[in-house]
Parts: sequence; C-alpha cells; structure tokens
Amino acid sequence: MLQRVRSAPPRYWLVVIAGVFFLGLPTTVSSFLASEWGQALILAIAIMGLNILVGYSGQLSLGHGAFMALGAYTSAILAHRYKVDYLLTIPISALFTGVVGFLFGFPALRLSPLYLALATFALAVVTPSLIKRPEELTGGVQGIVVTQPDPPGPARDVFAAITGSPMTSDQWIYYVALFCALVLFWVAWNLIRHRPGRAMRAIRDGEVAAAASGVNVAAFKTLAFGISAFYAGAAGSLYGLSTGFVSPDAFPVDLSIQLLVGAVIGGLASIPGPLLGAIVAYFLPIGANQWVPSQDWIPDQVASTVKNAGPAVSYGVLLILIMIFAPNGMVGLVRQGYELLNRRLRGAGDREAGQMPPDPQTV
Repeated sequence: MLQRVRSAPPRYWLVVIAGVFFLGLPTTVSSFLASEWGQALILAIAIMGLNILVGYSGQLSLGHGAFMALGAYTSAILAHRYKVDYLLTIPISALFTGVVGFLFGFPALRLSPLYLALATFALAVVTPSLIKRPEELTGGVQGIVVTQPDPPGPARDVFAAITGSPMTSDQWIYYVALFCALVLFWVAWNLIRHRPGRAMRAIRDGEVAAAASGVNVAAFKTLAFGISAFYAGAAGSLYGLSTGFVSPDAFPVDLSIQLLVGAVIGGLASIPGPLLGAIVAYFLPIGANQWVPSQDWIPDQVASTVKNAGPAVSYGVLLILIMIFAPNGMVGLVRQGYELLNRRLRGAGDREAGQMPPDPQTV
C-alpha cells in the first residue's frame, strides 16, 4: 500500500493538494472572498464545457454566454415562479440547456469553422435582447430576484465547529459550486479517456480520416455541442444561485469572450486548464479595475479611461504573452517545465551513477 502511494503520478498529488485547498478555503477567508472564489469555480464549469467543444472536438464557439443565460433563467423561473427547490433546478437547467445545445449542433454541421464562429457570436449578441421580450416570464429589463438558500443544519453545525462562526449563504453556495465542479470535471475526465473523447479528438485532427475510420462525425459533433451546453447551463444556474439576481445585462457578449479567453489561457484540450484559466479570467479584470493612476497631475478623465480599458488591455497583453511563451496555455507551460526539470535531474543522476558520459560543456 505504501509503495503504491509512493509511486502515484505527480498529477494525482496535485489533485489532492487542490482538493484540500478548495475545501478549506472558506474556513480561512471572509464570506465575500468565498463568494468570489465560488464565482471562479462557476466560470471554470462553463469553460470546461467550452473546452470539450473547442479543445477536444475542434468547433469554435463565441456564444457560450447565451447558454449560460438560458440555464440561469431556467433556474430562476422555476424557483421564483413555480417554487421549485433551487438545488433541484440545477440539473433540470443543465439538461434543458444541453438539449437546446444538441439541437443547435445540427445546423452547425453545415457551417464552416469561420461561419460557425460568426453564428455563435450572433447568438451571444441577440440573446440579451431576446430575454427582455417576454416580460411576464423573464421580468424584462428588471430581471428576476432569486432568494439564496440558507445552509442546511448539519453543514452549518460542522462549519461552526471548525471555524467558530456560522456558515453564511455565500459559503454554502461556494460548497455547492465546488461539489458541482468536482462532479463535472470528473465526468469530463472519464469522457475524454473513453470512446467519445477519442472520437472527438479524431474529428478535431481530421474529419475525413475520422470518417474513414468509422467515426460518426455528425453524431459526435452534435454530442459535443450538447455536452458543452449542458456544462454552460449548469454554470448559469449556479450563477443565478450565487448572485441572487439574473438580468439580461448579466450575460453580455463580453461573457462569451471571457469564457474563450479563459479556455485559451488555461490550455485547450486539458482537464486542469479550465480551472486555471477561470481563476485568471475572473480575477484579472478585478485586479485591473482596482489599478488606477494615483498621480495628482493625471486628469480624472484620463484616469477613468485607463480604468475602463484596464481589463481589455490586460486580456490583450496576457493573450499575446501566452501566444509567444506558452502556445499550449498555462498547463502546457507547467508540463514543459516539469519535463525539462525531470530530464535534467535524470541526466544528473545518470552521470553520477556512471551510466552517461560527462557533459562536454562541463569538462
């Protein structure tokens, strides 16, 4: 047993460390910060779905914010108007959004990658306007107020025993988002390791070769759209639960761009990439908004312009740096650094054991 633990791959230890970190985070930070990290986890779920579509099946989407809006409004309508338990609306919203995404995948089969990107971008542009139309159902411009659930008694008692303070609604929602993220990331990991994942990667690398190998290209491309929308719907439902309010302005085009940026920053076609990308994509605009020139000689109008342009400039600079130094994202950069370090350590160990000749540069 001990030998098995010692021989565990390093990635398993990283998963354990990350799990302990996220489980204990609300016990060491304020309720507000727990809510912020919960938002990052929700963003990671949506990016994971987009990663399945873009990174593994090779279909570009610029409109995943629309699927998040559909999931959020489905949960809000069920909880607000029909008094359905909000935790129960999460899987309902995810399934409904997944079906819509699956159906959207059929016309997407006839579009080239460029026109598919334009079609999904148009979907993201028109969604906020469409939400405002049925005011009796969606609340129009005013949106829908969602009552945040109180933490259950056992969870509240355990949290109070550990921290000495009662659990707030924000901290409870954080753990709900963490549980959903763990389950959905585990599902994505198993999906990629089995036949659907292999078929999607084959389609991404070459549709003609995949079809010649017996892969049903149309079925797996629409399946990728449905799974991706399923994740986005779950994230949208959790978003409404976390903020306690949904409105058309909460799902602008910038949200779809933020999801794609997070997927690229973290690393496409990787499981931990969406988590790293979501953390950067969520907290980077917050940090950029807090940076304002403090010199007295700078006019207020210039300082305000710099503050408003901060997130866009940060995104642009970060994307340029990643394209130059980490074309495979943060996960690819970490993997390359680990492999380089491992080769150097292995080479140094072999030279000390006399299995390799000394390095000519050191002689």
